[in-house]
Amino acid sequence: MKKCGQRVIALLLMMVLCMSSAFTVNVMGASVRKESKGTNIGVVTDTTSEKSIKTSGQVDVPYPDKLPKTKDSKKVVKSFSASDYADTKEVADSVASYLTSAYGESSVQYALIDNGKIVLSGNAKNSEVIDNTAIKNDSIYGIGSVSKMFTTAAVMNLVEDGKVNLDSPVTDYIKDFTMKDERYKKITVRMLINHSSGIMGTSSRNALLFNDNDTFYHDHLLKELKTQRLKADPGAYSVYCNDGFSLAEILVERVTGVSFTTYITNTFINPLVLNSTATPVSKFDHTRLAKLYSMEDGSVLPQEMANIIGTGGIFSSAEDLCIFARTFMKDSNGILNSSSLNAMMNNEYQNGIWPDDTDNSIGYGLGWDCVNTYPFNQYNIKALSKGGDTLYYHSNLTVLPEQNMAIAIVSSGGASSYNGVAAQKILLTALKEKGVINEIKPEKTFSEPVKVALTSDMKKYEGTYLASDGFLNIKMQDEGVLDITYPQHKEYGVLSFVYVGNGKFALPDGSGTFSFTEESNGVTYLRNSGYNNITYLGQSAVDLYIAQKIELNNISDSVAKVWDNRIEKEYYLLNEKYSSASYAAGSPNMKLDNSAIYEGYLGLDKIIDENNAIAVLNGPGSMSRDIMDYTFFKKGNVEYLSMDGYLLVEGKSIKNISSKSFTTKINKDGYAVWYKIPKKLNGKKITVKVPKNAAFVVYDSEGTLVNDSYMSKIYTVTLPKNGEIAFLGNANSKFTVKYK
Repeated sequence: MKKCGQRVIALLLMMVLCMSSAFTVNVMGASVRKESKGTNIGVVTDTTSEKSIKTSGQVDVPYPDKLPKTKDSKKVVKSFSASDYADTKEVADSVASYLTSAYGESSVQYALIDNGKIVLSGNAKNSEVIDNTAIKNDSIYGIGSVSKMFTTAAVMNLVEDGKVNLDSPVTDYIKDFTMKDERYKKITVRMLINHSSGIMGTSSRNALLFNDNDTFYHDHLLKELKTQRLKADPGAYSVYCNDGFSLAEILVERVTGVSFTTYITNTFINPLVLNSTATPVSKFDHTRLAKLYSMEDGSVLPQEMANIIGTGGIFSSAEDLCIFARTFMKDSNGILNSSSLNAMMNNEYQNGIWPDDTDNSIGYGLGWDCVNTYPFNQYNIKALSKGGDTLYYHSNLTVLPEQNMAIAIVSSGGASSYNGVAAQKILLTALKEKGVINEIKPEKTFSEPVKVALTSDMKKYEGTYLASDGFLNIKMQDEGVLDITYPQHKEYGVLSFVYVGNGKFALPDGSGTFSFTEESNGVTYLRNSGYNNITYLGQSAVDLYIAQKIELNNISDSVAKVWDNRIEKEYYLLNEKYSSASYAAGSPNMKLDNSAIYEGYLGLDKIIDENNAIAVLNGPGSMSRDIMDYTFFKKGNVEYLSMDGYLLVEGKSIKNISSKSFTTKINKDGYAVWYKIPKKLNGKKITVKVPKNAAFVVYDSEGTLVNDSYMSKIYTVTLPKNGEIAFLGNANSKFTVKYK
């Protein structure tokens, strides 16, 4: 098999793991996953560079004097001292060093709690990236989707108080919640927090901002959902859905009559003395936030604000997360009762379509990514895991409720999937050192598969499949070989797998298999089961549907002609705020190249007429998360594209920037003003006078960011050849541009 094919398989496995928990921003129909750029998976870029690793001693967990009257508080159980975890400290320090040297993390913070005591707490930084800024155990990080555990706990608290019923419709609590699809009336509270609502995914416009806690996303979510349909019947299956938790956040506010931040502050943060936990709208010392660094040039970035608080916007520290984790343990802090804790640990993913239960890193409970997390299931130990990613912050919280233990790892840079596997390694070492397990089982090993002849019934699974990264063509050879090709990516070549019987085709190294399942919804799925070795950290498991069989979409010649005329057109983003972090990831504009439109589809969406394409991915886990429909329309002779709240305009309406000094103004609609930079202005310098609440961005011909004045505070820039420039800001903002 070609090397590029091997990389495709490895990246596919990692993509499934990362996508299970990450909060991602959808711009141009693709997930912007900043953390993946520049990461050398499994390669130590410099093993000799100095790492600043600190480990503190034992810390008593602050315990509330008073909890809500309806809850039973318990005393802290004193247990092991730091000296009992010498081996665990050594492993944790080693893991932290690998995370900062090989996995793109500029800094990492970790803590372990055991029976009410923080028995391990430390941090590390990559001194090649970070300046002399100290990383402390009370430094604060964005925790991304681990925020969902605060939201879930808030909902369960209201359930206990008799104010919310998990299986009542959401419309009972949010009266103005409506959607274009009448099935929305069947969405229950439970479905919001077990990912089975059927909502499309993430309405992410103006959600991730730099140094800006604007509540636009929260304030406009109901308006945006009113324009959307559902991708599946409510309860049909669980597939990761951020908007469900944002609705749960609004539900908490409607039921309690206070803001979500106020509620979690009064219910969790203050009673548990979480002094390093806050939200973007909280008042706290922002200098305690761990710094963010550009992966391109190592420069310090502005502070990222994930203004989707209940979904992924809370800030915290590893120690605070461990203290909060006692909420979910057998020896609980009394915030929730045992009925709520048991309900949250249920196998919610089994309520709908899902592969057979095997080793996995994904298996949703209420809030949790996985309630039977590998490898702890190999020891008959219940493990609850939740990961979280924003563009720049990454986290994992793993709780062993029966053992009254938990570990939290938070980082700037990297990925939650790496932190999760690192957490497993540290926890297993602690369990052995504590005497709970006698030994740490070796990672699963594999041998080259033995090919057997293909049975005739397997041929029915040949055909075209659609996955989250595009089309797959599947063919089978009689001698027992499955060939997968990517028709939109010829450079991947042919990926071949051998038949080993029982309907399974094995990867060349034997570490995983592909198989096919005809589900109760009438869809045939391609299933991937296997294990992924993450160098230096450990091993993860995955068993998910990753693609569905489809029929090619035969559209009429007249419809095809309209879509063919859009090929090579570029569409420019108009309505994302000037402080958005998406501008730092590269040009936010969208170009429809030859591979974008294929066999009657635009990307992953089925073309239904001249101007509309609808998402058709329809499966559990991560397969159909964050999908959207596309609508093209015209105003006069200018074409626009609308998708998931974003508005773009075709490039023919974009003028060349003037070669003389000029002024430009944002219209009352607040839309960005774009200009193309012609070849003749290459190397010319301009100085821009930028008004308040505004910025300008410049990109080169490849879409790479040259300057974002909001981030850099630089207002003089050299124009790149065939680049583009956008002026962004509030309505009526006026810019003055002068050539030097």
